[in-house]
Amino acid sequence: MRTTLTLDDDVEAMLNRLRQTANVGLKEAVNLALRVGLQRLEEKREDRHDFRTKPMDLGACLAGSIDSVHDVLAVAEGENRH
Repeated sequence: MRTTLTLDDDVEAMLNRLRQTANVGLKEAVNLALRVGLQRLEEKREDRHDFRTKPMDLGACLAGSIDSVHDVLAVAEGENRH
């Protein structure tokens, strides 16, 4: 298939390095990079697992009701409340 691609500068630099190290042309370098990249994207990541956070009881809220920002700030700032 023939197509026109516009490459970002960083991708162009990586392809040029690949071309030099593998001693291949642009077509071969692009096909190799796409083939490897697409295969990795298709692989199922078996090493990944769901992360679960264990719940922990922190007790009662020390600030009283957190419905009022004024009340919470008063407790946090140590205002004496009568």
